[in-house]
Order: sequence, then structure tokens, then C-alpha cells
Amino acid sequence: MHTVKVKICGITNLEDAQVAVEHGTDLLGFNFYKKSPRYIEPKKAEEIIMHLPSFVETVGLFVDSSVEEIDSIASHRWMGWAQLHGDQSPEFCEELATHNMKVMKAIRVKTVDDIKAAENYRTDAILLDAYADNMYGGTGKRFDWSFLQSARVDYFLAGGISPDNVDEALQLGVYGIDVCSGIEISPGKKDHKKMEILFDKIRQFNSGLTLYGYKL
Repeated sequence: MHTVKVKICGITNLEDAQVAVEHGTDLLGFNFYKKSPRYIEPKKAEEIIMHLPSFVETVGLFVDSSVEEIDSIASHRWMGWAQLHGDQSPEFCEELATHNMKVMKAIRVKTVDDIKAAENYRTDAILLDAYADNMYGGTGKRFDWSFLQSARVDYFLAGGISPDNVDEALQLGVYGIDVCSGIEISPGKKDHKKMEILFDKIRQFNSGLTLYGYKL
């Protein structure tokens, strides 16, 4: 089995970003959807990213934005990834991928058919998140993880992951996990103690230590 990647999303301040980096996050997510309680101004995101080591990948979250809108933010703020929530077609994702950035398509999962729909996308990554009306990520909810048995693509798992259930999530054969509300004090502000517990469990798993009686 591979080492599970970790993405911490909903970053709004430098302190939280630095703590996540110290714990070993692989990716940091910045939310550019203005209706989100975790929205961050592009200029502020740029200021945070300027203080981060280059090995940490940065992800911009967009909801039904045009290619031009994404370009105007991502290409000038050292965003390596565009995370797309909404109704983007596979063709839209393929076009965006030609703009010198990696593409992560988010699929909101309500039924097992949504899992199967992910196979239509040839993006750099797929993110499977819980469905919620009028919300795109950060819901704190999880979908029925038994649906993942139907997954035929590597994916980041999101939706309600916290220190309390990360052990279970890691056992599912995920490529990566995406954590946001499960380690927050309030939307956009991380709980550093919860983050520490989360990463301790992830390190234990990635080191091949026994979890649930399973040995890597």
C-alpha cells in the first residue's frame, strides 16, 4: 500500500498553514468561493503562500468559475492545483489542465452512482465529498463509505473526517484524505491540538504500525 497523502483545506491564516506544514501536510487548500465561510481574498492567500516552503503544494478551490476566472487567481498566486466544485464537464477539466496547473475534480456523493460518475473525469485527482444542498466542501458530513467499494479511480476522501474517525478512513484504500471542519474551532480557524492528534494517527498508519489489527 502507498503512503496516504494529506490535504488540509480551508486555510485562512498563516499560523494554521505553518502548523499544518510542521505536521507534514502534503497540500494546503484555499477557498475562493465567496459564499463560503472559509473564503479567503486572493491577495491574502498569496501572502500566506509566500511564507510556505516550496515543497508544499497549494490548491485553489473554485465553484463553477470560468477558465478565465481561475487563471486570474491561480496563475498569479503560485497555485499548483485547481480544485473544481460544481457542474464542470470532463471537457472543461481537460481544457483547464492545458493552463499549466493540475486539476482536482470534486464529486459530491449522494448515491453509489456518483462514485461511478467519477470515472468520466481524466483529471490529476478526484475528490469524493459528501453531498449537501448549497454547500461545496466543509460540510462536516460524511457519505456512506460503503459506496467506496465501487470506486475504480484513486481519490481523495473528504467529508466529516476528524481525529475520531481518521483511522477508519485510512483503512479504505484511499489515495489521500482531505480534512477541513473536523479540525476546526470555527470555520476558517484550525484547532491545533486536533490537528496534532490527526497527524499522529496518519503518521502511525503511514509508518506501517498496527491499526485495527492490520499490519502494512
